[in-house]
This record gives sequence, C-alpha cells and structure tokens, in this order.
Amino acid sequence: MAVDPQMMDPEALEAEAEAEYDLLGVEGSFWTATRLLIGIVTFVWAGVAFAYFYLRESDTHALWRPHGVTPPTLLGTLIALCVVAGAAVAVYGKYTLLDGRQVDWGFAAWLTTALGLVAAGLQIWELTRLSFLPGLSGYTSVFIGYAPLNVAFILGGTYWMETTVARAMRLRGRLATTGGAGASPLPDARLLRANVDGVTYFWVYMALIVATFWALFYVL
Repeated sequence: MAVDPQMMDPEALEAEAEAEYDLLGVEGSFWTATRLLIGIVTFVWAGVAFAYFYLRESDTHALWRPHGVTPPTLLGTLIALCVVAGAAVAVYGKYTLLDGRQVDWGFAAWLTTALGLVAAGLQIWELTRLSFLPGLSGYTSVFIGYAPLNVAFILGGTYWMETTVARAMRLRGRLATTGGAGASPLPDARLLRANVDGVTYFWVYMALIVATFWALFYVL
C-alpha cells in the first residue's frame, strides 16, 4: 500500500530528499568523470597525432617513411576490428540491459572483455613482429609511441568493463525482485546503470581512436 507523502514525518521526507539528492550527485559524478577521463586521454592521443602530422609534413628529405616500412597490416587490422566489434557489442549490451535483458547484457559485457584482451594481446605480439627498428624514421618512432599507449588504454577499458559486469553478477539476486539491474529503482542499480553508460561511452571513444590511427598507420 502506498503511503501518502503528506502523512509522513517531515524529518523522514527531508532525509529521503537528501538521500535522493546525494544519489543524483553520485550518478552525475559518473557522467562527469567519464567525460573528464576521455578529455585527458584525448590530450595523450593528440600528442601522438601531432607528432605524426608534424614529422610527416616537415619531411623534406623523404625520410618520414622509407619504402616498404610498415607494421604487419593483418595484425593491425585485426586489432582495430576487435576494438570496434567490442564497442559495438558494448552498445548493444547497454540497450539490452535497459530493456530488462540482464543475461544478454552480461554475455555482451564478457564478450567485449574478451575482445579487449585479444586486441591488447595482438598489439603486444605485433611489437615482436616488426620488421624495422624504432629509430629508423619518424614514422617508426611515432608508431612505437602509439602501440604501448594503445595497449594501456585498451586494457584499461577492458578492466573497467570486467569489474562492471562482475559487480552486476553480485547484485543480480538482490535486484531481481525490484525489476532487475535495468529497471530497479534501488541505488545500487542506478549506479550500475551509470557505470555501464560510462564504460560503453569509453569503448565507443576507443573504437574511434583505434580506427583513426589504423587508417594513419596502415592505409595512408
């Protein structure tokens, strides 16, 4: 039976309002922190992009990229495909969670985690398969700077996704009686949804970054 708010104790109403306000603040902090993180990461990638274009455009002696110098194209393409596929699966999973299909979201989240691990592993393996030395040219130097950063940020997004889905699994039983993680009004469910939104946004961002640098290093 619903309780008439007018019949509740004013102090209880005030405490409830304060709790809701605090919860909204925490939810907002997830949104803000994700955007700030992406802003910080963007400055890192901007440094790589600046080095790439500056060295390429200031090349007056054809030393930017000697003929035939390129990292393994197949491995680079597989890395980009894994990250883009991981982002697509993460987006799909987010909407299945909001649609009440928590099992589908869990499968999608674990698949994104696996794709992230594969992408990072391939990037590390690629560094062992290079046919050039790091200081051979401007192109090779920039690539050697790019690859470890790519591993670090892919693994960071993978860890974020894994911890999010692990928490969802721990909360599944508790939230099942209130509509599940996608609809439950409980604070844990609301914060979980905010976290899912943040990690999904980060994966989409990384997909755009990886696709852009794939074009720069392997196509152009």
